[in-house]
Amino acid sequence: MPTPIENLERLLASGKEGALLRFGLGNAYSQAQRWPEAIAHLQRAVALDPDYSAAWKLLGKALVASGDIAAARTAYADGIAAARRKGDKQALREMEVFLRRLANDEGQA
Repeated sequence: MPTPIENLERLLASGKEGALLRFGLGNAYSQAQRWPEAIAHLQRAVALDPDYSAAWKLLGKALVASGDIAAARTAYADGIAAARRKGDKQALREMEVFLRRLANDEGQA
């Protein structure tokens, strides 16, 4: 039986490009802690839909997990802007908290 990643990759290979599919792949790879693949798909998701605040939020988390804090800060800032444009208050608040935590962690290092 194919894994969720295999099913999603098959859809992508068949030409079904879209932000939601890329988000699904990014999420599946994140759950598997395969950060480079997760990041690549999430970056594509936000390129296809710059207002996809959930994709920005997950991209920030994946970048933090991969150790790229500078890129995570940028992703969260871009995600905050997207959430404001979209009116997604929950994602906005969450990314603001994540961004503040990164700044606090940096100040304690």
